[in-house]
Amino acid sequence: MADLNTTLVTFPAGGTTGTATVLAVHPLPGGAGVIVDTTPFHPLDHSWPDQPGDTGVLVAAGVEQPVTDCLTGGAGPDGAFAVGTDIPVRRGDETWRWLAVHVVADGAGIRLGEEVELRVDEPRRAALSAAHTGCHLMALALNEALADRWRKEARTDGLGHPDFDSLAMDTSRIGLDASTDRYRLGKSLRKKGFDPEGLREALPDLTEKINARLAEWLAQDAPVRIDTPGPELTARRQWVCELPEKTVEISCGGTHVRRLGELSSLTAELTLSEDGSELVVVTTPKGR
Repeated sequence: MADLNTTLVTFPAGGTTGTATVLAVHPLPGGAGVIVDTTPFHPLDHSWPDQPGDTGVLVAAGVEQPVTDCLTGGAGPDGAFAVGTDIPVRRGDETWRWLAVHVVADGAGIRLGEEVELRVDEPRRAALSAAHTGCHLMALALNEALADRWRKEARTDGLGHPDFDSLAMDTSRIGLDASTDRYRLGKSLRKKGFDPEGLREALPDLTEKINARLAEWLAQDAPVRIDTPGPELTARRQWVCELPEKTVEISCGGTHVRRLGELSSLTAELTLSEDGSELVVVTTPKGR
């Protein structure tokens, strides 16, 4: 493979198309992984797989091939290549090269060094972006709604509320129709100062408060952007939303809408597991 420390990416600025030079084609189970120097495709992060990889089309020598997935790949110091959960280190390890891997059915007709065209499935990207923005807004509204349940001083979010979202987070998954966040309400969270007493009975009121806040924010049509120090796949990126109260930043490697006004509604549904150990929040955006 040609020397490349990390793939350059344009998706943080909203890129969905581009041309690139093929650097490598690796065999994968059931297909091949194409690596290029720069891409608009957002790859699934192997260490925090919240937003799925983009799909779309790769055009090589006039022939279109569906890109069925985009994954994070890595080349270790010994030259060994790994993809996804087979990568033994976290993304950004400086001893590894970090790469976006475009999954196609057949890489036989794709030549090293040739220029290819890349096109992301834009409606799918838009749906994932809406759900991911909704996920972050829900987290801020949830933190606010649960603020009076903290009995100890805790780390705060960008609006100054105890950061329940990050302190209790188990998993977060971004889907085409909604995001699903699962929070652990175990002993460790209680030791940090969170009081879950009466939470089940309070869910209707909490849900109403959260959804009212979400509707208020959407009505303000706040700008949204991704700040990044550079185009490298490994660069740290921040979701930035200029809410009326304050501009908020959240570390994020995904894609997002450009303004909250692109969403006509955003609603959260809260459920508590039977034993009270897990809170699940499903957040559903609706576009205009």
